[in-house]
Amino acid sequence: MFTKEQNLIEEKIKSFCKVNDIALAELKWQAIPFAGEWGFATSFFQTAANEAKLGKGNKLPVPQKAQEIANQVAGQIGSVDGISRIEAVKGYLNIYFKTSDYAKRVVDAVLAEKNNFGRGEKKSERVMVEYAQPNTHHSFHIGHARNTILGEVLARLVEFAGYETIRASYPGDLGLGVITVMWIYDKFYKGQEPQGVHERGQWLAKLYTEATALLEKKENETPEETAQREAYDAERREMYKKWDAGDEYVRNLWQVTREWSLEELREILDMLDVKIDVWFYESEVDEPSKLIVEELIQKNIADDERPSGGAVIVKIDEKLGLTKEKYRTNVILRRDGTTLYLTKDLALAKTKFEKHHVDRSIYVVDSRQSLHLQQAFAILKLWGFPQAEKCYHLAYGFVSLPEGAMSSRRGTVVLFKDVYDEAVKRVLSVEAEKSADIPAEEREKIAQQIGLGALVYSMLSVDNNKDIVFDINEALSFDGRTGPYIQNAHVRANSILKKSQVEGQKSNDLRLATFDYELTKHEIDLIEQISQFPQKVNQAAEEYRPLVMAMYAYDLANTFHSFYHAVNVLQSETENIKNARLSLVMAAKQTIANALRLLDIQSPDVM
Repeated sequence: MFTKEQNLIEEKIKSFCKVNDIALAELKWQAIPFAGEWGFATSFFQTAANEAKLGKGNKLPVPQKAQEIANQVAGQIGSVDGISRIEAVKGYLNIYFKTSDYAKRVVDAVLAEKNNFGRGEKKSERVMVEYAQPNTHHSFHIGHARNTILGEVLARLVEFAGYETIRASYPGDLGLGVITVMWIYDKFYKGQEPQGVHERGQWLAKLYTEATALLEKKENETPEETAQREAYDAERREMYKKWDAGDEYVRNLWQVTREWSLEELREILDMLDVKIDVWFYESEVDEPSKLIVEELIQKNIADDERPSGGAVIVKIDEKLGLTKEKYRTNVILRRDGTTLYLTKDLALAKTKFEKHHVDRSIYVVDSRQSLHLQQAFAILKLWGFPQAEKCYHLAYGFVSLPEGAMSSRRGTVVLFKDVYDEAVKRVLSVEAEKSADIPAEEREKIAQQIGLGALVYSMLSVDNNKDIVFDINEALSFDGRTGPYIQNAHVRANSILKKSQVEGQKSNDLRLATFDYELTKHEIDLIEQISQFPQKVNQAAEEYRPLVMAMYAYDLANTFHSFYHAVNVLQSETENIKNARLSLVMAAKQTIANALRLLDIQSPDVM
């Protein structure tokens, strides 16, 4: 917003330091909290430290030297359009704006840039975010929703911050769990097929639970039960061997049942407005990963111990020259020639880097896989991929319910579609009472927006590293840190603008309005919050922390709710004040909408 002024001042500082042979450190600017006026500042402590290291100057202590440089710089900058005053205080250079100018600049920037307000300049790096990847032959549950929502929001943030962004999904579509579902279907349910996308996916999850019960050893098991269980397990493992050998019947069965799962996944991603650019499948990287093992052996990165009855391993710590154990030793190919998750992750990374030319790769995977992914990144570094340094694991904790943990094996998972349907149902019951004048079809749409917004925000309002206890009653609340509370701020802003009819008129009056009157505390707080949006976008993207934007959206909404209750916009003292406040409301509505969009939450106009 104030880049032009900042750049001009930076050039003057650099010119002064060059002429005076001062070892200028990188200038890092930060906002000055409002205390009667707005501004931004930079420190000269590192520059003073640089001077001391070089033995230059009058050998003053660093704090005094920093203040001396700040004083000299302040005296050389002179006047800058848009800047009210410049001062040097305790080693900092403080730049201040006239309050009315700053307020108008913030509001005008939002109204001019609209949906693009806060968007960063185009960056040179390409980012791939990998998420939304449940195993097939199960159903999409609330834990999968956390993964998908975190990944989508992070993708939106890095894209909005200026990075070219590729969304990728890597569903696990092979392994004993997949074969288990295929086995029980083939043995007991062949030819059956529930109607409906979600019904088929959910049925597969029930089959997995049923199969697990048949295959698990029970207490006080009779000899007959043991024999039956072992026979079932032998059948299941025989099917796995046939799949591995390319058996036509087993492969066809796998393709059909896999598609049932993928249809449900695509349907839910569409509900969440998630559009995956690249689909990778575990089954597709299995064979290529075996070739990679041979390459790593040839490069002396991996050790082949198969001749002596062992496996192919990578002694990561030893190869990196580490004296303390950090990554340990990893198997990348079993002695029977089968691959592991790590092997396939290496093959997938190679595809990302070489085919899709990815500079940064972000893996949205649960926290249990932290060591596994750190090992993968370390091997990629040994392999010679510079992108290994910019691989990042966005770990997240488990989602449980007030009554306890979920388990696919026990059939105690809570399916996302069930929670979504219940959320919409509850919102509809409230809407029917409060908004009887709204047509039923529109009420349904609003209920979907609110219900989904509640679910999404509940997954974002807790730090990704922490576990979540999901409580639908808390998520749907219109008070506190919830999606509906933030959405309601957008609705209230829209209500003021609708009553004023300003959006249906020419907005010249708003553009001409000035803020050269005594702003209330609530106006100042709202302008301050809006001005922070671009910086919050950049922070959330660079730190890979969706929580930063989730917290900001709540703070912005909370500030607007306070403004709404305290400031009577439509009955302001003068026409100019009224128009200035209307433009502020319009800017707030736009910024709330932008923040919600980055959080994958819709912005209803009425509730």
